[in-house]
Amino acid sequence: MIMSENKNSLRGMFESVHFKGTVLFDEPMSDHTTLRIGGPTDVFVVPSGVKSLRHTLLEATEKEVPVFTLGGGSNLLVHDGGIEGIVVSLVSMNHVEVTDESGDEVRIVAGAGAHLQGLIRLARERGYAGIEGLAGIPGSIGGAVRGNAGSFGYEIGDIIDSVNIITTKGTVFSISANDLDFWYRASSVPEGGIILSAAVKLKRDDQGKVSARISAFLQEKRKKQPVGEWSAGCVFKNPAGAQAGKLIDEAGCKGLQRGDVKVSSLHANFFINRGNAKASDFLTLMDEVRERVVKAFGIEMEPEIKIAGRK
Repeated sequence: MIMSENKNSLRGMFESVHFKGTVLFDEPMSDHTTLRIGGPTDVFVVPSGVKSLRHTLLEATEKEVPVFTLGGGSNLLVHDGGIEGIVVSLVSMNHVEVTDESGDEVRIVAGAGAHLQGLIRLARERGYAGIEGLAGIPGSIGGAVRGNAGSFGYEIGDIIDSVNIITTKGTVFSISANDLDFWYRASSVPEGGIILSAAVKLKRDDQGKVSARISAFLQEKRKKQPVGEWSAGCVFKNPAGAQAGKLIDEAGCKGLQRGDVKVSSLHANFFINRGNAKASDFLTLMDEVRERVVKAFGIEMEPEIKIAGRK
């Protein structure tokens, strides 16, 4: 944790007329992740907009304070020691706006902090096709774009038109789809940049058909995934030519529990927080599952979740 004198110095960063938003000290990250695990961050900041975000980034760069950007808090495991420096939450940047409805194609701009499911609901209500398979995936637009969220053969990278980014030096620029690469659960969005918004292109379709496809995907997801429980989504990436959940299941790991973290009995690639789980429990279970899969099949699995913070 930061010392009180350093805390006072950081407090001054947000007393400027250039910053508007919320500032919290020693805020537990367990309150801001879908897994409900994680120790406190030194400073938790919710800028009201791009101007306040730019101020935060410039001040942090000048003072050499690390910055961690948070979207919807899904697909994230935070260590029990919390996160050093400043966690910037983008929840205030949650606009979703249809900017062009000419012809059969529709262009929508969504802020990085907007919920991915908010975009799905808009598509469902208006009959916009191309995003149906992402129904039920938690998290924000920014995180979905950076990690190329996908399901049922759909990936968000397939519908991206452009992405707006801000650097730690406060420069804002746009990258077109032609200059972006997307692959399995990853993208070429620069690591040092923070996504501000993304523009997507969807196709007009019959509203009833779009709604029916979304309902079918949601129903399928609820049958096979522990949608209503505390998790970070899929823990491991699918190895080439295999499914991580199937490997974990066949290695005898379903129902395996360490501390208050349990391998889901519904989908083995989901680890569930049973109520009072710690990151150390989660990591212990990850290691054991990975070792069992290697022993059974000789396949090394890579984490899909992002692991952040201090141990």
